[in-house]
This record gives sequence, C-alpha cells and structure tokens, in this order.
Amino acid sequence: MKYLHAMVRVRDLDASLAFYRDALGLVETRRRDYPEGRFTLVYLAAPANPESEVELTWNYDAEDYGGARNFGHLAFEVDDIYAACERLQAHGVVINRPPRDGRMAFVRSPDQISIELLQKGGALEKAEPWLSMPNIGSW
Repeated sequence: MKYLHAMVRVRDLDASLAFYRDALGLVETRRRDYPEGRFTLVYLAAPANPESEVELTWNYDAEDYGGARNFGHLAFEVDDIYAACERLQAHGVVINRPPRDGRMAFVRSPDQISIELLQKGGALEKAEPWLSMPNIGSW
C-alpha cells in the first residue's frame, strides 16, 4: 500500500493557493480542470516529499462545507519551526498554537483546515517571542 494524497475542499482557490503554496511552501505538482463537472483539482506537495500530495478540490458552485473540524488536520515536518511560523506570519497567517515547546505549532487554512507543523528531529531550544505567545482561537 502507498499513501497518495489527502483531499481538501476549498471555497476560494486563489486564497487557498496563497496559503498552501506561497505561505506554507508547498509546490504545485499538477492541476486538472473539469469544466463539465464544474470543478478543478490542484495537487500540491512538500518539496522534500513530492510523492505525498494534498489535493485541493475547488467546486465552481458555492457550497457550505461547514466548520471543517470533522477533517482533523494535515501535518508537515519542517526544518525550522520558528522560521516556518515567521514565514506564515509574514503572509498574514495567524499562528493559532505557537511553537512554545520548539516542536509543534498549528495554523488554519482559509477554509479552516487545521495544519500541524512539527519540528524535524528534536525540539528546538525554547525561544521568544514564541515562548510567551498565547493560543489564538482553536485548531
């Protein structure tokens, strides 16, 4: 058995690409448009793990997907959790659960999908401003 991808329905493809690609750093691996079915699929992957993808499904017609908490979360290993969180903040992303422990953080996509960031290897030394940052919202 081989893991292929996780599918996430998105309401705004441009906002989602700005999050997953530009802020989070995933790379678009392929895109398929299905105008007859009124949807587009965009596949993204972490540069170090291109065979495991996230599939963004954008349906052309508006649809209420609810709060998206039933999905759980996507998790990504990062080389430097502090640098990853700084990059996300620079793109206007709220750090819902800051990496106070030097090991784990949570953010949310534009569609409220929880994204877990985990430090590669052992935890980094605890550091400010992360150590003093409170949680914001839910993740």
